[in-house]
Amino acid sequence: MKTSSHPKGEAGDFAFTPENLDWAKKIIARYPEGRQASAVIALLDLAQRQNGNWLSPQAIEYVANLLDMAPIRVHEVATFYTMFNLKPVGRHFIQVCRTTPCWLRGADDLTRTCLNKLGTKLRETTKDGLLTVVEVECLGACANAPMVQINDLYYEDLTPERMAEIIDELKAGKEVAMGSQSGRQGSAPEGGPRTLLEASAGGSSAGGGGA
Repeated sequence: MKTSSHPKGEAGDFAFTPENLDWAKKIIARYPEGRQASAVIALLDLAQRQNGNWLSPQAIEYVANLLDMAPIRVHEVATFYTMFNLKPVGRHFIQVCRTTPCWLRGADDLTRTCLNKLGTKLRETTKDGLLTVVEVECLGACANAPMVQINDLYYEDLTPERMAEIIDELKAGKEVAMGSQSGRQGSAPEGGPRTLLEASAGGSSAGGGGA
């Protein structure tokens, strides 16, 4: 890696912890000499996680320094991808998917429930710093619509009533079970499996009902 014009690890009030710095070096080492900039998204994600789920200008420039990139190049990446937050967010960061399958299944109702419960607008954080709600595009769990992502976890098959309960549980410091909130297994049909319900004597499966 080229030597930067200023010492590594100096960028305002942000620096990786020793553990994260070690992990960052392992990520950088995956790329050939001269291609370390390819690690920029991974390092920005690491910085965001360390920094309370948002990227300060100092964190962005720290990553630029570490990768010997022009700071503007790293700012371009950070401002392009919606996965990066450029201002502080709540400890529980609720992302409501609003792409077509979720929208058809009631995503607008989930958003209204969240905002009414919290007394905030989209992208505003509650005064206690606990919760922020945003709307995002497809999170890839279309078969379990409507759904939200809270930090790194998915909560699927939601109703407005269940969404309100989840917010209350988060406020109370309770652990909320991830995945389907209707009790179905994965993305199996509602009401349970409809095919391959019986196993034959030879161990293979035979259809036990219509699709």
